[in-house]
Amino acid sequence: MTEADAGIRLDKFIANSCLALSRTRVQQLIETGMIHLMPERVVSASIKMRVGDVVTVHIPEAVAAEPLAQEIPLEIVYEDEALLVINKPAGLVVHPAPGHPDSTLVNALLAHCGDSLSGIGGVKRPGIVHRLDKDTSGLMVVAKTDQAHQALSAQFSDRSLSRTYQALVWGVPSPKNGTIQTLIGRDPKNRQKMAVVTKNGRDAVTHYKVIQSFQVSEEARLAISLVECTLATGRTHQIRVHMRYLGCPIIGDPLYGHLPKGAKKIWADELEFVHRQLLHAISIKFIHPKTQQMINFCGNLAKDMQKILKDVEKNKKS
Repeated sequence: MTEADAGIRLDKFIANSCLALSRTRVQQLIETGMIHLMPERVVSASIKMRVGDVVTVHIPEAVAAEPLAQEIPLEIVYEDEALLVINKPAGLVVHPAPGHPDSTLVNALLAHCGDSLSGIGGVKRPGIVHRLDKDTSGLMVVAKTDQAHQALSAQFSDRSLSRTYQALVWGVPSPKNGTIQTLIGRDPKNRQKMAVVTKNGRDAVTHYKVIQSFQVSEEARLAISLVECTLATGRTHQIRVHMRYLGCPIIGDPLYGHLPKGAKKIWADELEFVHRQLLHAISIKFIHPKTQQMINFCGNLAKDMQKILKDVEKNKKS
């Protein structure tokens, strides 16, 4: 970066330097954390360049325009001609994206449903009404017809499609029952994360209640809780951000979690077993697009979460 470029907006500077990138594409890369500045500063499209700045641009690999059908096992809870409800395992990405071009839920759905999903909800996300993070497990509804997709998407938008999650968190939320209402937006310090913000965010509402709490170690004041959360809005990483905001981050969360003091020593065996954020979509309720009847699906807690709860209860009794 030379003196001639000083004062130019970052997005304009990159677009001028990389003719293959439009300013719109540059702004998308900034939003997804693909552009970094040294000396390190908070990156935004409008930030002004300084003499000596070094810009690093990471361009993700292109994703195929049309996902391919792949025979991936699915746990189907319910299916009819309009929709299906699946129990997504942790580790399964919902739709193709940079870094995950295949082996996604969409690839599995195309193999299971055939051509009936074509064009429903977009080429790269056929049938997808809502999503779960890669390492969040649990129930999802998928549309098989355009009518079902439109109806379910409308319910998702007007919040009549209800989703309930259970999470294992560090500590005990206070109060034990309540509602968290904040704005959620991009973390100004890390564009790859979301955060509770005071401006430039979107309304986010989570109702929660503590189901069980366990004192893992009285000496170290180490406790965990099983918390049930019902979403009134559907923001990116909403529950994960809100639990951190409460001071009780989800156990195993690589983005928003942290280990309490002494946890690694006291809870070493259990932590060896934790490979993801312990968050599970345990129920989903919506109006069936064809019958207009309200239906509710409830599942069991994910097996890894069940195991940890059993271990904690066993140690508590011993």
